[in-house]
Amino acid sequence: MTTDDVLAAWTAELAEALGFPEDFTLDRDVVLDLARDAAHGVARPAAPLTTFLVGYAAGLRGGSPADLADAADTATRLALARGEDQATPETDTGTTGPDAR
Repeated sequence: MTTDDVLAAWTAELAEALGFPEDFTLDRDVVLDLARDAAHGVARPAAPLTTFLVGYAAGLRGGSPADLADAADTATRLALARGEDQATPETDTGTTGPDAR
């Protein structure tokens, strides 16, 4: 089973368990890209916090795919801007790990 298969099955199982409507669809790439940008632009623990807040905001706005895309765009823009602000010659060493910024 591929990672895509596992994620699709998990998303469907969780959505059903949480009571989402049967016609629920998710643009998984939007959420995964957002998590990546938050992890890299802010800090790794920001990924789940950001995706939760974006999902919550999208729900408050009505929960449509457009609501999700709009909230994700806002969060992505902020995370990428923060990452650019933190990438200075003194801190952008190109390294990875706990000390990397």
